[in-house]
Amino acid sequence: MDFQTGRLRKQGSTGTMVAIVGPSGAGKDSLIHLAMQHFASRPDVHFVQRVITRPADSGGEQHRGASPAEFEAMREQGAFAVDWDAHGLSYGIPASVHEKLALGHLVVANGSRSALPHWAKAFQSLLVINVTASPEVLAERLVARGRESREEILERLKRGSLTVDGDYDVVTIDNSGALADAGAKLISTLEAVLAGRARG
Repeated sequence: MDFQTGRLRKQGSTGTMVAIVGPSGAGKDSLIHLAMQHFASRPDVHFVQRVITRPADSGGEQHRGASPAEFEAMREQGAFAVDWDAHGLSYGIPASVHEKLALGHLVVANGSRSALPHWAKAFQSLLVINVTASPEVLAERLVARGRESREEILERLKRGSLTVDGDYDVVTIDNSGALADAGAKLISTLEAVLAGRARG
């Protein structure tokens, strides 16, 4: 995985940037959607639409699609607060999030565990929410996508890690069970940040 670090900007802010990370099949997008519905009436909570070098109608998370050339032009123009390359794609978090953070707002975005060192450089206050699920549950969800066999998926999961490495403020949410239960944990975590209570 190759990261673009030359234009990372860490600006003064009082708000909190939340990076939601986790393996494929953990249900990050579903949880983010629940949180978006819950906080829809809050003007101080923002859910970021990432810029990704794949078509906007390709499925998965709602994102802004860009061609590689368009993405590189945006990168050169300083359009991203942080950006990275992974699995043949480029991902960017719009620089406009700094305006929201400067107002003391809460900003939530789909992130990447491997990119977290660069998020930490870009944002003064960063909370990492690590969404996990048991290997068996992850395998079932990924098998349903029809891209790999169950055996291939389980073998790959054995080689990977479900934890976040590094000195970050991390909250782990297990989404092996009912989506509503994990969604309630995510919402309560974000509400605690808004209330200034201790995280855990």
